[in-house]
Parts: sequence; C-alpha cells; structure tokens
Amino acid sequence: MFDKIVQMSLLFDFYGQLLTEKQQKVLQLYYGNDWSLGEISEQEGVSRQAVYDHVKRAEKILFEYEMKLGLVQKFVSTQNQIREILKNLENLEKKILESYPKDKSILEEFENIKNIVRDLLEK
Repeated sequence: MFDKIVQMSLLFDFYGQLLTEKQQKVLQLYYGNDWSLGEISEQEGVSRQAVYDHVKRAEKILFEYEMKLGLVQKFVSTQNQIREILKNLENLEKKILESYPKDKSILEEFENIKNIVRDLLEK
C-alpha cells in the first residue's frame, strides 16, 4: 500500500485518538520522531521489549480500525480521483484553447474549477 512510515502516519492521523495516551506517545516517538526502541525505553523507564510490545499492539489496533472502517483507503482513493479530475481538466483546457484561443472567459472558468480541485487536494 505505502511506505510503512507514511502508512502509519495516515493511520495515526485517522485513528490515533482512539489509542491510549501511552500508545499515542510511543507511536509518536517511534514513527513521528524516529526514535529507536532503546531511546524510547530510556525516556519512558521501561524495557525495550515493553516499548516493542506497545508499538506492535498499537499498530495492530490501527490496522484493525482501518480494516473495519476503511477511512484511510477511502481518503487515498478520493485524493487519486481528484488528481485524475485535475489532469482531465487540464487536458480539456488545452483542447479548448486550440479551438477557442481568444475566449478568455473559458480560461477563467477553467482556472476557477482547477483552483477548487487543488483546494480539495490540500485539505
């Protein structure tokens, strides 16, 4: 699907609030801050194994939420569809420019639509 870090970031963004505070903190340090298990264990005063268990348990929970709810997949799919819309708009704009090169109102409408689509991608 994605690079593991990107995948975990997306899962955390969508479902992170459903984890315990401890799980959130450990995942944030591990994935967000790129800390090692050893660094986290020192910070938290627990064994590396305990940190590893927290990370794996939290990952499993996030994946289970995604399997049940599918919000990340829906988000990614929507983003891809919006990119496709933008690409098709740009192609259509080129074709119309070839047929009606002096009609600036058409160009303005295309720019308005493309700006709306770009705004959707940024959200």
